[in-house]
Parts: sequence; C-alpha cells; structure tokens
Amino acid sequence: MFEHVEPFGGDPILSLNEDFQKDPRQAKINLSIGIYFDDAGRIPVLDSVRQAEAKVVARNAPKPYLPIEGAANFREEVQKLLFGAGHDALAAGRVATIQSVGSSGGLKVGADFIARWLPGSEVWVSDPSWENHRSMFEGAGLAVRSYPYYDASTGALAFDAMCEALRRIPAKSVVLLHACCHNPTGVDLTRAQWDALIPLLAEHDLLPYVDLAYQGFGDGIVEDAYALRALAAARGRDGRPLSFFVVNSFSKSMSLYGERCGALSVACADRQEAVNVLGQLKFTVRRNYSSPPIHGGQIVAAVLGEPELRRAWESELGAMRERIQAMRKALHATLVQKMPARDFDYFLTQRGMFSYTGLGPAQVDRLRDEFAVYLVRSGRMCVAGLNSGNVEATGLAMAAVLDG
Repeated sequence: MFEHVEPFGGDPILSLNEDFQKDPRQAKINLSIGIYFDDAGRIPVLDSVRQAEAKVVARNAPKPYLPIEGAANFREEVQKLLFGAGHDALAAGRVATIQSVGSSGGLKVGADFIARWLPGSEVWVSDPSWENHRSMFEGAGLAVRSYPYYDASTGALAFDAMCEALRRIPAKSVVLLHACCHNPTGVDLTRAQWDALIPLLAEHDLLPYVDLAYQGFGDGIVEDAYALRALAAARGRDGRPLSFFVVNSFSKSMSLYGERCGALSVACADRQEAVNVLGQLKFTVRRNYSSPPIHGGQIVAAVLGEPELRRAWESELGAMRERIQAMRKALHATLVQKMPARDFDYFLTQRGMFSYTGLGPAQVDRLRDEFAVYLVRSGRMCVAGLNSGNVEATGLAMAAVLDG
C-alpha cells in the first residue's frame, strides 16, 4: 500500500537544529532556528506572561471546545493590537479575525480560502522569503512565483525592481509581504516605500497577504504595524476600502512558541463581506482542525487586555528588541576591527531577529565544521541567538571564513 511513498528530506532549518543538538562541542553556537534567547542563552519566560498564566489557571474554568473562530476576547484584543483601538475598519465591522494554531495555521487557512474563492490566482512571495511560505501555498494547490526583493550586491532592498515586477503580474494575484523584520534578510521597506507600494497594489488589483510574525522586534509595537494601518486606510481601484490578509503570531513576542498562538485577519470592503468571509474561514477551519486550543489564547488575551500586564509586556518586549540591537552593534564592531576595509554596515540597518550575513554555502559549512557556529546555508543568521558570551567568537569565526 505504501511502497510508493518517498522519504521526507527534512526541513532544512529544523534538521540543522537537530544536528546542532547532536554536536558534542561545548562552545557550539546556534544561530539557525528563529527563536529568541536571552543573554544567558535561554528561552525567556516573560514575567507578564507568567502573571497572566497564573490568572488563567486560577479561574479553574472548564475547558469546552472553543467556537470555530476562536475565543471572542482573544480575537478582539488581536484586532486592537494590529489596527489600534477604535480604528475605523474595526468600528465599521469590516475585519474578520480567527484565532489560529500559530501564524502557520493562519497562513494555511488563508491559503485554503484563496484556493477555494480565488481559483487561478497566483501567489507571489519575495526572493528570498521564509522557506515555508512557498510550500504552504503550494500545498493548498496554488501556483507560487517570486518577485525581486533583496539586492545581494548592496545588502539592501531592491525596491525599484520589486515594484516593476509587481506592475507586470496578473490582476487578482496574491502578494505576500512582510510587515517588518523580514525573514530571512532583516531588510524592510521604509514608510515612504510602503506609501509608494500600496497605491501600486491597489491600481493593479493585487491582494496583499501580510505576514506579521515579529511585531515589536523592529521599531516598536505601533511602528511595526505601520503597513497594516496604511493598507486599512487605502482604497482599491473601485474606490472601496482595500481588501487584504494579515497573519500574526505571539510565539516570539510573548515567548509562547509551543502554545501555538496566532491569528488570521481579513480586512474587507464592508461589514457584509466580512461576515461572509468569516463564515467561510470558519468552514475552512472546521474541515481542518475544527477549533483552536484554549490555554495559550487566554494568556494572550489577559496580557493584552489588562492594562498593567500590557504595560509590563511592552517593557519586556522593548528590552528584547534592544538586546538584539546591541548584539548587532557588538557583532559589527568585531567584524570591523578584524576586517576594516570591508563594509559591514548592513548589520546595523537590518532589523529584527534575522540578518543576511553575505556568507555563501561553503563559508557557512566552514563556520559549522571548523568553528561550531550554525547558520542556515543561505547565510541567514538568527541574531537573537547571539549573547555577550558568544558574539565575539561568532564575529571572529565569520571574519576567518570571509578572509578565505
């Protein structure tokens, strides 16, 4: 019956992380997997989250199935976090939101929705993008293409080439965009570039699908939502509010990786469209995992909904963001000291948890084999894996492989 089934080659990032765990060298450094570690190299338990969880557990409440779309308090807090409390789009009731099994679950539900209701639409992702973006949309039966994004020669955004490519793609195409902290490059659009891009999307009747997995890790919670709020204020070619998807996650920002807390929101042209879209999202969920889990979502709702916990969380998230920025500066300083003739300023302008280092696959292999420093072979580095105890060693190892 199963003789024809081929072996799974493994996920490149998760497989690399497994190799790291098996490495017996004591001084090994893991900069591969997208997880935030503190300066002691541990996954932090945020105090705001700890307090929120204690409140949730103290309720001693029963655990029935949640509604298909998820808990109402979670969904309401997510909408306010993304768009801002009292936003016109929320007041008009034109945003449909579901609680999903992580942002990956939201991506999959959105992909299935597009396959059903926009058949024939292609999905366009940045070159490069998070590896799983392509496979998730292809798994829903959608054709996936790529548009120019990263300029390897400058370490910056290839914005003109990106816009030129998007002008040529078919109407009704889905364009996947990273709201901030682009994974894997760390190269983001500026506000001015968003302001230029959004009218282009509207003019060519394209459907934005925004991935916001790292809100708060770029410039701040509100600042990192700029693209969403600009999209929500935009009008389509027909003069009606622009429609778009946004998927967000609390894995990184609340260090709730294993709780799988995420959401999918769809901004629609009016309230009735939002009602219909929410209904079909629910039907998609029902055919998949039926309903989301309770516990993690209620922790998130408590953190976001209780002012004291919200302030504490924002402070903790700010400290995480500042630590990453400090590690960027420390790595940059080591590299500049060892190789003063080379420009490493891209480490300072890239934002969020990831950086494209400029290292090629052979150099990445040398880092792993000779120095026990683990990066993805594309050269992507998780900056959040650096700390005061390993950042200098990482910089010296990178300089050694760059020097040939």
